Amino acid sequence: MSCATGSPSTRPSWDEYFMQIARLVAGRSTCLRRHVGALIVKDKKILATGYNGAPTGIRHCEEVGCIRERLGIPPGQRHELCRGVHAEENAIVQAATSGVSIKGATLYSTTHPCILCSKLIINARITRVVVLEGYPDELSLQMLNEAGVVVDRFEV
Repeated sequence: MSCATGSPSTRPSWDEYFMQIARLVAGRSTCLRRHVGALIVKDKKILATGYNGAPTGIRHCEEVGCIRERLGIPPGQRHELCRGVHAEENAIVQAATSGVSIKGATLYSTTHPCILCSKLIINARITRVVVLEGYPDELSLQMLNEAGVVVDRFEV
C-alpha cells in the first residue's frame, strides 16, 4: 500500500515527520564541515526553520573557505572562530524577526545543540529538543537538563 493512501502503517509519527523536514532544511547549509537543519514547532505547526551558514549578506564558507578547517579546530571547541551561524540560532532569530513566540515549543535539530545554542534554547523557553545526531559538548547537555529542557534522541 502506498503512503498516499493514508494507511496508518506508512504514516510517519510527528517526530519522524518534523525530523524529515529538519533533514531537508539541512540541505540549504553552506558549511563545509557539517550540514545542520533545525525547525521550531508548537502545537504541530512549524514556526521557524534554520540551517547553518554565514549571516545574511556575508560571503559563505563555500566561497571563502573554512576558518576552523584552516586552524585545525576540532568540533565542539572555539565556536567563536567561525563565519557561520548555527541552525538553531538561525531558527530562533527567524522566529524573533517575524514576531513569533516560541515559548513552550519543540526544537528539532539534525545535530545536538552546542553550548551557545543551548543557552539560547533555554532563554527562549523552548521545552523540548529532539536530535538526530550527537555532538561533543557535555556542558550543553548538562545545562539543558538543569533547565528542565527535555532532550530526546530521534531513533531512525
